[in-house]
Parts: sequence; structure tokens; C-alpha cells
Amino acid sequence: MLKGISPLLSPELLATLCRMGHGDTIILADAHFPGESVNANTLRADGLLISDLLAGILPLFELDSYLDGPVAMMAPVEGDEADPSVEESYRKVIDELAPGTPPIEKIERFAFYEAAKSAFAVVMTGDTGKYGNLLLTKGVTPS
Repeated sequence: MLKGISPLLSPELLATLCRMGHGDTIILADAHFPGESVNANTLRADGLLISDLLAGILPLFELDSYLDGPVAMMAPVEGDEADPSVEESYRKVIDELAPGTPPIEKIERFAFYEAAKSAFAVVMTGDTGKYGNLLLTKGVTPS
């Protein structure tokens, strides 16, 4: 156990976050996301909620301040609706741990899958929140 690091972050996830460079992306995926179908670097975080995992990651992970949208979610398919409490739970964590982060962007479903294909990694969680998938872009750690 390491002091000051969330016990929700597995050694594999910590190593992945460390190996990422600025501009690399990571997907925090809900339980329904086809992670292994779109990205060979898929890690498991079964049983965890994305908002809890986000709270463990953000103290260690600088979001890309050069982008208008360093955080993005999958947009609902036309005719469908997202549960607004899902985005609210992410925003609460972001506002606490990465204040000043721009609004969360929405990416069309198939464009999100394409983004996941080129992501550094996909983390599969146990979260069942509708349209809960979250993309984070890593920034430069301040000196």
C-alpha cells in the first residue's frame, strides 16, 4: 500500500498512468462498453464506479490545459437520453480536484469508439450509469 494514493488504483493502472505522455488519452468505461473489442490495452476495475476511480486518478494526473475539452463523454444516441446525474457526479469530482477544467465535451457514440481505439488504455469498471463512458486527456505535469 502506498501512502496518499487511492487504494482503488491497481498497480497496473498506476503503471499505465505513469507511462502515459501529454496528449495521451485514457477511457474510463462503463460495464457495457466494448473495451476489449476496441483496444488491446484494456485494464479491469470491476466493481468500481467511474466517479470513484476519477477521484483516485485526478490527484495524480494533470488534465491537458491546452485543449478546449480535456474531458469528454459519449453523447446519447439520437432519441435516447443520458442520466444527468452521471455527468453531475463527474463534474463534482472534477471541480473539486481539477478546478477550472472546461465543460465536459460530448462525443458521438461511434466517434467515441474510434477515440477509444487510439486511446493509451481503456479501463473497464463495474459502473452501469447510462452513457457513463469518460475520456481523459493527460496534460503536462507542472514543475
